[in-house]
Amino acid sequence: MEGMIRRYHLLIAVLIVAVDRFTKWLVASRIALHDSISIIPGFFHLTHVQNRGAAFGLWSDSPSEWKVTVLIMFSLAALMVVVALLWKNSHAMTTTAAGLALILGGALGNLWDRLAMGRVVDFLDFSVSGYHWPAFNLADSAIVVGALLLVGEILFSKGTEPAEDELVGGR
Repeated sequence: MEGMIRRYHLLIAVLIVAVDRFTKWLVASRIALHDSISIIPGFFHLTHVQNRGAAFGLWSDSPSEWKVTVLIMFSLAALMVVVALLWKNSHAMTTTAAGLALILGGALGNLWDRLAMGRVVDFLDFSVSGYHWPAFNLADSAIVVGALLLVGEILFSKGTEPAEDELVGGR
């Protein structure tokens, strides 16, 4: 049974990578760099940008020769932690395991870009009342949703409380 659950976790991660790769390919092949297509005017655009930095463009303007290498090394270390946690939690399809599988798929999708091109293709571009959110991609979305699932599990799950007879010495 445990092996079957692990296959579901792997399937989630592989699907995230596949859809992420496909959407990035579509954007890169159909929208010129820095061009934009308005989907919902004033709110949502598909905009082809390439992020040479970390999440939300952090360090994208850094001239450091080591930037891409450091980001790849950090990604690999984070992936090892996620894989270890997912392996440990692979006995059931839980919110934690689903969140970890989403994070794994998203991290692999962005790592693929960094290894292949030294940058990540972003294209989901939102603005609300003049406030502009940095463009992102489906891999980023999977990472955020996975992280939110983990935070929700931490904040809202009922902990394993000791049974009443354990509190009074048991029988």
